Amino acid sequence: MADLLPSLLAADFANLYDEIMKVQEANYLHFDIMDGRYVPNISFGADIIRALRPYSRQVFDTHLMIIEPERYIELFAEAGADVITFHYEATTHPHRVVHQVKEAGCKVGIALNPSTPLDVLEYLLEDLDQVLIMTVNPGFGGQKFIPAMVKKIRKLRKIIDERKLDTLIQIDGGVNLENLPELHALGVDLFVIGSAVFGAEDPGEVVRKAKEILKNA
Repeated sequence: MADLLPSLLAADFANLYDEIMKVQEANYLHFDIMDGRYVPNISFGADIIRALRPYSRQVFDTHLMIIEPERYIELFAEAGADVITFHYEATTHPHRVVHQVKEAGCKVGIALNPSTPLDVLEYLLEDLDQVLIMTVNPGFGGQKFIPAMVKKIRKLRKIIDERKLDTLIQIDGGVNLENLPELHALGVDLFVIGSAVFGAEDPGEVVRKAKEILKNA
């Protein structure tokens, strides 16, 4: 069943505990880790995951937007990450990093920037738990969904189905309650939603509405 992942990048950093309490009905929390090198911004690191872990039973989905993610896999796994996704473009040996994540006890995903072709997954897809299609350019919240990514999502869905894999498709960027039904129809499994959740007056209500949309779509 499809699910949503509230992104803490859009939350109030001064009140992160209160923010995660507002979205406890979500099964996941999404953590965007930015290093100021791979993307222009710096967000937060493993210490935030470690600090919040005791207060949530949600799946901690950790998106590493950092150069050389292989240097930090064990750190994030030990901090409490359940899923670690890294960018194909950010490492020289993605296959090695995939297995490093698995050996650390986490599920693994690879993220692809909008301009990165699906061809790079040819010899990696069978080893992945999920593929994150960036539907905006990484590094900033509140961007609009890039329409060209619809074709990319459809193509990935077809490849996964033809290979009879269980690999999940996740998208991140420009997702809201209005476009959720049509994006779900493309075959997306996991939806990262930031500003549309934490920018709302009642984030919990947005989570409930999104879950209802995905349930009935």
